[in-house]
Amino acid sequence: MTMLLFPAIDLKEGKAVRLLQGRMEDSTVYSDNPVALANEFESQGAEYLHIVDLNGAFTGKPVNDEIIRRIVGSVAMKIQVGGGIRTMERITELLELGVERVILGTIAVKNPELVAEAARRYGKRVIVGIDAKDGWVAVQGWAETTEMRAIDLGKAMKAMGVESVVFTDIARDGMLQGPNIESTVQMAQETGLSVIASGGITTLEDLRDLQVEALKGVSLEGAITGKALYSGAFTLREALEAARFNPHNGESRDGGIGHVK
Repeated sequence: MTMLLFPAIDLKEGKAVRLLQGRMEDSTVYSDNPVALANEFESQGAEYLHIVDLNGAFTGKPVNDEIIRRIVGSVAMKIQVGGGIRTMERITELLELGVERVILGTIAVKNPELVAEAARRYGKRVIVGIDAKDGWVAVQGWAETTEMRAIDLGKAMKAMGVESVVFTDIARDGMLQGPNIESTVQMAQETGLSVIASGGITTLEDLRDLQVEALKGVSLEGAITGKALYSGAFTLREALEAARFNPHNGESRDGGIGHVK
């Protein structure tokens, strides 16, 4: 199995930013033109895009829909969007905008029945974001830590018909310390969910290490990369190659060709 690679665009008041450990006050603006950024990602070979409406995540009210609409209209990439999606109307609204998948976060804890209904109605187009801090679920844009274990939430979502989750280790996010591969693998193995790894990816080696787990049969659908990409730790083309790494093909740890299919 080859992992998918999702370059990330986090939207705050119409600009592409990155937060440090999810703190809105610790944001760095990377682009005033997220639409041009999305087009640049596509030109480098990306076929998938991960968008987070940060304003929506913190307030529950969307303010970046016009930017999302313009991105959807300007690229052929399959786009998944998360952040503040807390009603069926909002889910439908985004899917009708042309978004491929919506990511439900806080609502999975606060109103799991809505997730179950959304999964029944829209199937694989609904996925859940599970954000964990020391193994415990965090919600409301990571501002609140719950008393629910991330693994238990994953099992509950699987039982409700959800097939895929984005799993983020908050302690690693934006810190460039490497992903928590152990917890990510555990989430996939103990829940039966297909997992997209997020948070802490720092080097091409991190992506290759995740891909090796996928090759072992762990249900790792893909990986999201944000800060490392923006800070120049590697190029998107290099990241796409790393996500295809296969030691059984005789490729070196420096190599790999092509892009995700």
